[in-house]
Amino acid sequence: MTGKILIVDDDTAHLSMLETVLKSIGHSIHSVTDGKDAISVVKKTPYDLVLMDVRMANIGGMEALQKIKEFNPAIPIIIMTAYSSVNKAVEAMKLGAYDYLTKPLNFDDLKITIDRAMSHLQLTRENADLKKKISLNTGFSRITGSSPALKKVMETAKIAAPTDATILITGESGTGKELFAKAIHDHSARNKNKLISINCAALNETLLESELFGHEKGAFTGADKRRDGLFLHADKGTIFLDEIGEIPLSMQVKLLRTIQEREIQRIGNDKAIRIDVRIIVATNKNLKQEVKHGRFREDLFYRLNVINIKIPSLKDRKEDIPLLAQNFLSLYAQKNRKQFKGFTPVAMDAMIKHPWPGNVRELENAVERAVILSMGQYISEKDLPATVMENYRPNDDPPNPLPELCGRSLDDIETMALTETLKQTGGNKTKAAKLLHITRTTLNNKIKKYHLDLAQILSDRHG
Repeated sequence: MTGKILIVDDDTAHLSMLETVLKSIGHSIHSVTDGKDAISVVKKTPYDLVLMDVRMANIGGMEALQKIKEFNPAIPIIIMTAYSSVNKAVEAMKLGAYDYLTKPLNFDDLKITIDRAMSHLQLTRENADLKKKISLNTGFSRITGSSPALKKVMETAKIAAPTDATILITGESGTGKELFAKAIHDHSARNKNKLISINCAALNETLLESELFGHEKGAFTGADKRRDGLFLHADKGTIFLDEIGEIPLSMQVKLLRTIQEREIQRIGNDKAIRIDVRIIVATNKNLKQEVKHGRFREDLFYRLNVINIKIPSLKDRKEDIPLLAQNFLSLYAQKNRKQFKGFTPVAMDAMIKHPWPGNVRELENAVERAVILSMGQYISEKDLPATVMENYRPNDDPPNPLPELCGRSLDDIETMALTETLKQTGGNKTKAAKLLHITRTTLNNKIKKYHLDLAQILSDRHG
């Protein structure tokens, strides 16, 4: 099995030899000579494997290993070390290295180790794909995520599901309220019967009443035959009323009676019909505030709010974004007859940091768009919507100072640089001079030139 390999070694002769050997057996090779560069390129480009030396001039293999694993825990890293430093290799294994090889390398061992790592990576990907397929089953397995915020909500939903309790699901638009309603129904004793869903905001009052309760022939203009309502269709099952906060007050009275008496009346008929229905409702509104402002009946609110399940927004469960994104990638890649290996590290990092005001629905739309537009094997940051990337900044990238410096004189800019460096070093002139790449004498001259007060600078630092 061949793949895309990053080699990290400051011994250029050894590096060149490894490139030649690995290219000859079909691998795609990129190489750098320092751990710092390795960290940088891994964040920008997806690799199948990293082959890295322990000892390097600036950032060594151990530190680079930790940084890379923090950013991409799944990538296999094979450490190369001299025989005398095997203890370092053992430490690297504890930090997450896949394996280690001692120098001088035995190329048969190298090939076997790389093949084993690549096979392990393929197996990991296949297992992830299998889990995604399994997650498409009914019930709570369809709800993707393992964040503490989501787990807490899931626990409440799972406890409430087997009962007949009325459930109020709240949360921002796009958080997956209907998905929770379906999962609750699937885990209830009513799961062999229907789950009937209706969006209450989509219909005017007359149509909504007819949809819910049914009507007799001639009950109103256009009622050319008798019709059973959704409550009757949901008998022995569950009815899900989405956007419950949008129904008018007059309809709220009729819904309250239905919940209390467990019976309905068709429009145009005074006869009560008994129903056996479990009721689940959802809203993105704060119903307590709606009650306070007279837009929602207080008695109906308490009838509905037997069990309240508040679904967290995506910004409160960022840990779930990678898995959600991968699930949507698999779904839409299949729909569009495309194949992808995943997301580039920058694209995934940008998605994790984006606030997603439209929640899971917005994330799904972004991934679907990226799948359609992407022409590569990986979804890159270029494929994501501009709204996702416009405020993105990697953790290790400092804010752009240019807007703050534009329009200032060179003397002002130099003064700022001196002041901030002296603050950073706690007034240590030797360290400050080193950071500024000038001599201590030059630093003292500039402090005098700009009349800098070292005591005041340090006071500001602690202020």
